[in-house]
Amino acid sequence: MTDLIGIISKKVGIAPNIVASIIQLLDEGNTVPFIARYRKELTQWATDEQLRDFNDLYSYTRNLEARKADVIRLIDEKWLMTDELRKQIMEAETLARVEDLYRPFKEKKNTKATIAKAKWLEPLADILRKALLSKEDFELEAEKFIKDTWDIKTSVKDIAEAIWWAKDIIAEDVSDHADLREEIKTREENFAVLETKATKTFEENWTYKVYANYSKKLSEIPSYAYLAVCRAEKEKQLSLKLNFGDDKIWEDTKKFFVPKWYGTSINYLEEALQDWLKRLLMPSLERELRSDKNRWADEAAIKVFGENLKNLLLTPPIKWMTVLGFDPAFRTGCKLAVVDQTGKFLDKTVIYPTEPQNKVQEARETLKKLVDQYKIDLIVIWNGTASRESEKIVNEFIKKYKLSVKYMITSESGASVYSASKLAQNEYPDLDVTIRGAISIAHRVQDPLAELTKIDPKSIWVWQYQHDVDQKYLKEKLEEKVEDIVNSVGVDVNTASYTLLQYIAWLSETVAKNVIEYRDANGKFTSKAQIKKVKWLWPKAYEQAIWFLRIKWWKEILDETGIHPEIHKKVYEFIEKEIGIKKKDIKLPMNLSLRGENKINDVAISQFSEKYLIWLETMKDVIKELQRPWLDPREELEAPCFASDIVDIKNLTIGMQLEWVVRNVTDFGAFVDIGLHSDGLVHKSQMANYFVTNPTDVVKVGQRVKVKVLEIDLEREKVSLTMKDGDVFAKPVKIISEKKEIQKDDEIGESTMKGNINFS
Repeated sequence: MTDLIGIISKKVGIAPNIVASIIQLLDEGNTVPFIARYRKELTQWATDEQLRDFNDLYSYTRNLEARKADVIRLIDEKWLMTDELRKQIMEAETLARVEDLYRPFKEKKNTKATIAKAKWLEPLADILRKALLSKEDFELEAEKFIKDTWDIKTSVKDIAEAIWWAKDIIAEDVSDHADLREEIKTREENFAVLETKATKTFEENWTYKVYANYSKKLSEIPSYAYLAVCRAEKEKQLSLKLNFGDDKIWEDTKKFFVPKWYGTSINYLEEALQDWLKRLLMPSLERELRSDKNRWADEAAIKVFGENLKNLLLTPPIKWMTVLGFDPAFRTGCKLAVVDQTGKFLDKTVIYPTEPQNKVQEARETLKKLVDQYKIDLIVIWNGTASRESEKIVNEFIKKYKLSVKYMITSESGASVYSASKLAQNEYPDLDVTIRGAISIAHRVQDPLAELTKIDPKSIWVWQYQHDVDQKYLKEKLEEKVEDIVNSVGVDVNTASYTLLQYIAWLSETVAKNVIEYRDANGKFTSKAQIKKVKWLWPKAYEQAIWFLRIKWWKEILDETGIHPEIHKKVYEFIEKEIGIKKKDIKLPMNLSLRGENKINDVAISQFSEKYLIWLETMKDVIKELQRPWLDPREELEAPCFASDIVDIKNLTIGMQLEWVVRNVTDFGAFVDIGLHSDGLVHKSQMANYFVTNPTDVVKVGQRVKVKVLEIDLEREKVSLTMKDGDVFAKPVKIISEKKEIQKDDEIGESTMKGNINFS
């Protein structure tokens, strides 16, 4: 363990004692949210994200060190270990390097080299490897290996066959040379060029037309562009090929395997080396480099996806409004569902204001009846089929009757997944699937976190390549992100669904369902201690989860806060002795002040920490919780905005200023909901008056931004926006009606999104 701690400490630049503390906490089964919130001093106040990165590194390093030990043992057992080889293995920084060093010692089955060795041609390969003989003398040596054993596996019929098999032995030996492979791979990672070629089935006017003659260094291809060409390859639209620096590779190979002095038999040796390059190295190198690029592209895409998901889930809830969920459609009609301020379902109906029925007046009358009957405050329209047509009708309806009702457009991503799920069937067994969807749309503005956690994270489309990346890795990382968010907000154990509870630290789906089952059987929880009675909620799970659970109907007042029960006794003692309030008289929130002083300062908090044996950072959290119990981090974020009068692209003009919400963030820019069928694009070059590398550094999903209209493409109904300050409209205005070719990688990323994300 000492060595592992030292290795990780060196990699991350953290003191060994802190590394040791984090490793111990993880090995003891503590969850990342619990460690981040309740063991801050032991981790140097690492965030959830930093701890997860550390855990990934720890797992990889632990596996790496274990594999090193295993490889050393396997080579030792063959009595082939040398001090130099052992040193190389111990200094290896990646699993790939360890496997390359072990490659020569692996048992190989049915390769050309193993067949040649079965014919006892290794001595001839050794002679060829030195290349000191002339071609004629080497052929004379080869003649000595001709033999007929009446067995094809061991016979050698002539000189040509003997030389041919000897070259195969050399080719495999070269292939197993770890230093040569590493040198070539390291260079080609930076210089290999990816080229695409249209297949016979290529569709000229389809999404991938810009890739038909695409050529770029693999290292310079953005993640979204690489995922796009890989998708095109899977769909048999394009073939991909990596081109290497063949001359440089050949020079590297000769440096390792061509002796300084040699005879004319060098021709045979060079043939063996060329065979290695063509038959073994190039295919292997291409697989490895593309695999590495795939992993990198997946990680980059999933990171953006996770950040978008985080910001979406942290969208502030719209509280104390009666909401009408509006599910638009054409032929089958628009489904409406009313929910009260607490989210309780009240009523449902269907209207037909859109094509082909066009019963607009009838729809208005129905809407007016619902608004008057239930005092509806907000109409929420999902952005699926017929959403903008429905928006026009709602907008005109509000104006016609001069109502104070607000309306907004929200993403429908995942609503259909939820409405057809078993959970939705259990929640609303007597309702049609479409009405469940309308209810979900209403609920997701009342409490986005509670509603969206009912849906598989990857079904919430806030990125364009969720179906192209490694699905297991995607699921793992998105669930980690959701877990961090849910725990940062906290959950009311008496109102939460099992889908929300299962993201609380240490609560599995089964235990979360058991919590609901216990609640249904025994009524609301009145104390956190009562939660210990839930089936299969073991002491460790209780310790980890209880911090993030809240109880409003309590017997124990601190159960309403995020203060951990393990320090409740100390906190009550602190309140009584330092604040002068007895337990029975405590009321939350508290206006904390010391006897004879105006406020509690940092010096006092430090003294209390020592006096009551509570970690300093935990003591600070205790003070915050007492002053602001049920503090919801979402409340400190910008609230969603309601819709405007822009319902048609014809309402836009160049230079028009808008303030709207970011719907999606990608590597090449951000899509902003401007009230039209398609979101407007702010390319990263238009995000600021400085160079923007990563759009997520500037904007986030759900953020309200001020933009100006930069370009309008009427034919494609696309709008380009800018967030830059200053006069960006000095150039002639651009209202485009003709088709234009898209060439840049960033624009390519935009064009290939249509298959995976709803542009509205």
